[in-house]
Amino acid sequence: MPDGTEKTAATGHEVIQGYLRTLDNSPGVYRMLDAQSRVLYVGKARALKKRVSNYAKPAGHSPRIARMIRETASMMFLTTRTETEALLLEQNLIKQLKPRYNVLLRDDKSFPNILVSREHAFPQIKKHRGAKTEKGAYFGPFASAGAVNRTLNQLQKVFLLRNCSDATFESRTRPCLLYQIKRCSGPCVGYISEADYAASVADAVRFLKGDTTDLQAQLAAQMTEASQAMEFERAAALRDRIRALTSVQSSQGVNPRGVTEADVIALHMEGGQACVQVFFIRANQNWGNRDYYPRVGPDIDEPEVLEAFLGQFYDQNDPPRQILLSHPVENADLMSDALAQKLGRKVELVVPQRGEKAELVDSAMRNARESLARRMAEGQAQAKLLDGLAEAFDLDAPPARIEVYDNSHIMGTNAVGAMIVAGPEGFVKSQYRKFNIRGEDLTPGDDFGMMKEVLTRRFQRLLKEDPDREGEAWPDLLLIDGGAGQVSAVKEILDDLGIEDVPFIGVAKGIDRDQGKEEFHRPGQRPFALNRNDPVLYFVQRLRDEAHRFAIGAHRQKRAKAVSATPLDDIPGVGATRKRALLAHFGSAKAVSRADLADLKAVEGVSEGLAQKIYDYFHERG
Repeated sequence: MPDGTEKTAATGHEVIQGYLRTLDNSPGVYRMLDAQSRVLYVGKARALKKRVSNYAKPAGHSPRIARMIRETASMMFLTTRTETEALLLEQNLIKQLKPRYNVLLRDDKSFPNILVSREHAFPQIKKHRGAKTEKGAYFGPFASAGAVNRTLNQLQKVFLLRNCSDATFESRTRPCLLYQIKRCSGPCVGYISEADYAASVADAVRFLKGDTTDLQAQLAAQMTEASQAMEFERAAALRDRIRALTSVQSSQGVNPRGVTEADVIALHMEGGQACVQVFFIRANQNWGNRDYYPRVGPDIDEPEVLEAFLGQFYDQNDPPRQILLSHPVENADLMSDALAQKLGRKVELVVPQRGEKAELVDSAMRNARESLARRMAEGQAQAKLLDGLAEAFDLDAPPARIEVYDNSHIMGTNAVGAMIVAGPEGFVKSQYRKFNIRGEDLTPGDDFGMMKEVLTRRFQRLLKEDPDREGEAWPDLLLIDGGAGQVSAVKEILDDLGIEDVPFIGVAKGIDRDQGKEEFHRPGQRPFALNRNDPVLYFVQRLRDEAHRFAIGAHRQKRAKAVSATPLDDIPGVGATRKRALLAHFGSAKAVSRADLADLKAVEGVSEGLAQKIYDYFHERG
């Protein structure tokens, strides 16, 4: 199997032709690389030799593929046992390498779920995101945290389940406000028995599984029974639960009767851009939708985009039993098989033509079309702002990447630096970074010193990772919160690093610190201002405010962490779970430090060896 690592000065179809004699028709994955060994494209093939021979032809390619072939200087190959393995490997490599000519999903955030825990006699119902390591019943995915919060709020009204943490539950001596407003049954103070609470949990699980008709009938029967027994208070409570349950169902939006579990995925393409709209249908309920804007080229077709989207989207999200699509995908059999392997049961890909399923796809398609239109309009407005920014600040070209820096601290404590990123598509939140200020020789509140540390760390890393500036991580403009002093400090920092071609601007409030009278500072030039009604001024204010918001949020997180810090954090082997167990058992870190070895061993989850470590930590220090 050739590895394709040999360098050559030549590029194009003749280079590709040279690989054909060493290839066979095994399934596998190929990579096309440019003269600098950067990956241009990752593809899969049922038969490698047959697929690569198509690229070796001098003509008959789309403009995008022809351009890619012209840039190809070498190739790499990896054979697989099956075509499905090739598909899975292709998607892993695309996600890892992010090749320029592949369709690329840019938003890979995980989705929140609802968790009904099973580790407590009175289970908690809560929002959960990330790995499903905690014992309990998971329901989801939901499209957003907002969708989860709305559903949790409604479920509290209906089933009166607690949402407080176990530590809060154990420390209560009287019911909280949620009990007073009829959102919780007060299990923390014994206002409901364990058996009755378990019945409410079972009802909530039935609802989340879609068993709402029988549940409402059961509640109605219980209400009638209570009324006949003259238990009017209980009957009124059951009536309120039925009303709340009806409200939940009516607020779910489109609730398909014939679709129990599916993702509805629709694609709309226009002007070289694409929007994919995903609706989550679970338990015959609509659990929200989210739009995605994968990176595509102008001459790519819908089946290729959808196949790439499915592979990358379900790389970290569990697929449902059925996926309803607006367009057929290439290699639908392979994709279905790959998703089935991940889920452990059959996954069906369907392009519905009529009926309720087709209506769901049409609804998703309409949302995709409208979302893309809004995004394109916003993109045009953003492009005008970037043009105006370049003109106002005498830049050579509109900046593709703007980095904005700010610091946050209270009298120098818990100091953090923050960097936000913006570009033609608005704020790029995946590129935001926070910097914990480490300098031990800094005077508390030394903003210049903090800025020096942040920028030094940022640009030293850039110089190390991309010294030739071939990637997209180098900024075209820096905006600094501050005036002439900050600008001078930044110039000194960049000069020391040998960076002379990255423009930077200091944004300072006017003499009366009134928003709208900002002054802009550049090295060696007089400060200037923009007209109060200039859109570019509003744009810069938004950038600065976003950096300030992010910096304050990072500072608050650090401060909250410091407040909750205990000596237990420094003991190897004591993570968050064991820390909670120790504090719940002893009441405080001080009590833990005084505990003898036998008491430490009695804590749930603390092994004999860990108990010895904890005991030694506190007693060796003393």
